[in-house]
Parts: sequence; C-alpha cells; structure tokens
Amino acid sequence: MTNEVLFSISDNGVATILLNRPKALNSLSLEMVQAIGTTLADWAENDQVKAVIMKGAGTKGLCAGGDIKTLYAAKDSADGLEKAHDFFITEYRTDLAVAQFPKPIIACLDGIVMGGGVGLTYGASTRIVTERTIWAMPEMTIGFFPDVGAAYFLNKAPGFIGRYLALTATQWKAADVLYMNAADHFILHDNLQLFLQELEQIEWQDSTLDTLLAKYTANQPEEGKLASLQQEIDMHFSKETVEAIIDSLGKSNTPFAKETRETMLSKSPVSLKVTLKQIVDGQSKTLEECLATDLILAKNFMKHEDFFEGVRSVLIDKDLTPQYNYPLLSSVSEEMVNRFFIAESTIAHN
Repeated sequence: MTNEVLFSISDNGVATILLNRPKALNSLSLEMVQAIGTTLADWAENDQVKAVIMKGAGTKGLCAGGDIKTLYAAKDSADGLEKAHDFFITEYRTDLAVAQFPKPIIACLDGIVMGGGVGLTYGASTRIVTERTIWAMPEMTIGFFPDVGAAYFLNKAPGFIGRYLALTATQWKAADVLYMNAADHFILHDNLQLFLQELEQIEWQDSTLDTLLAKYTANQPEEGKLASLQQEIDMHFSKETVEAIIDSLGKSNTPFAKETRETMLSKSPVSLKVTLKQIVDGQSKTLEECLATDLILAKNFMKHEDFFEGVRSVLIDKDLTPQYNYPLLSSVSEEMVNRFFIAESTIAHN
C-alpha cells in the first residue's frame, strides 16, 4: 500500500483518509486512487467503521488534482498511454465509490481543492469549506476538459453558473462554493481542527455528526460574488454555442463581461467546444453516466496534440503561450467535436 495516502480508524470507529503528498499539493497518483477505492470497499463492509474523514496533509490544501505531469509523459510511449488510461478508469471509479458510500464521508475542503480533488470529494455526504478554501475546476487552462463527473455536479449549480465555471476555470472561495452547491458547511479553519478531534473521540451515535456540525458551523467571513453575478451569467451562458456566448459577452460593456470574454478566448477552442457539449449533455445524466462519458473524452484528449501543448505551456515550460493546432473557434467543426464523444475515435489530425 502506498504511503502517498494514509488510512486509520480511531477507537470510536471514525476512519480517516489522509492524502499524503504535501510537496505536490496532494495531487493524485494512480496508486493513491487505487488505494482509496480498495479501502472504501473494505470500510463499507466493516461494521467497526461508522464514518470517514477525508483530508489533506500539509498546510496548503486538500488536493490540487490529478498528477498531470505524469499524464504528459505518457505521450511518448504506448505503455505510458495505457497507464494514463488506467489512472482515469480508477480515478472515476473511486469518485463514484465515494458518492455511493453507505456511511457518512466528511470531506475537508480546506485550502486548495481543484480538479481531481473536487471529483474525489464532491460525492461526500458532508463537504466542509473554510476561509482558506480555494476551489476550481482548472482543466480548461491546460487544453483539457472538466472531468471527474463535472458535467453532473456543475449542473447542480444555480442557473447557468455550471457552464460559466466549466468554460472559464475560475477560482472561488467558500461563500461561492456553498452557493454553487459544491459544499454544505462553513467552519473556520482553527475550529475545523477542533471539530475533527472531537469527531474522532466522541462516542459515536446516529446524531453525532449533526450535533457537532451545529456546534462548529459558522457564518462565512466574506461575501460571495456568484449570487450578484447570477443574472449576468445566465444572460450570456444560456446561449447554446461557444460563439454565441463570446458574441453575447462582447456586446456587454461590464467589467465581468470583458474579463470573462478574454478568459474564454485564452483557452483552447477545442476544449471550449467539447466542454460546452459535455456540460449541456450532462444535464439529464446520472453521475455514473457522466463519468462514463468523461472516460471516453479523457482517452480522446490523450490522443489530441492540443492537450499536450496546453500542458507544456502551463506546467512544463511555463511560458503560457500555447501554440494550438486549432487556434480559432472557426477551425473546430461540429463534426470534430462530436468525434470526441465516440469511443476509440480518431482525433489527433482531423
């Protein structure tokens, strides 16, 4: 069992999953998601386990996402590509296992929670944010798409906020994470430590979790932004194509519209168009169905040169000037977008 994730069970039956790669912001490896999935299967059948805490080691956050640099290395070998596929299969299976777990899972969204970290914890029954929370689905920034079930859970946000979150990869704090229905409770960081200590020591009863949440939950220290932007977001992101959204934003003179338009135009056109279709199609799907689509998309993006160029520009060379093969929205046809949703499709040079 890897020491990149640590498991324990306290005397009162409260178990803990500790993501233990603090120097890598607890980013997820194949070994980690395998271990978490296997352990959750064991704990689901273990009568000693009453509830599960999920948290990250170190001071910076819960989890910055999947280990993208490892996926980037996969482009140079068939073996690497197979390992990348194994990672996505196992990661998505583990995300589903969290959502279907029959006992309480308390996820501590303290500090950085992004991408794969969001996917791992979204299905938890109790999701706690703090004043340190920085939440994002940043995949668009590297020419990918918001995976890990995002087409399911982003559609749980009010109005068309899910489309906005998916297409812009923006970062959010606690109040807005609560507003978008990606968290349930706000607890101050210092009090979260006390809450967890008490949770691991108290004699467990059916009412224990609710009692302790009532004791430690607080009002958010800052005002959110999404609620005040709701009407403006809905006006633009209710459009059915990326071009129509960009056009709508361009006709508005507000700072939000200008900034959002610039943000979207900095993304890979392929990612923008595939992601919008993914989110729209996901409105009527279950989490399991969305994860199945994500697996098809992930495998096809792993054959697509613009994904690797996006990773190169942001994470490898860090020049932030990707030279995409498809630099314009007009160069990405509807037929090409549709091919991303077909298993074993031919993607790279169309």
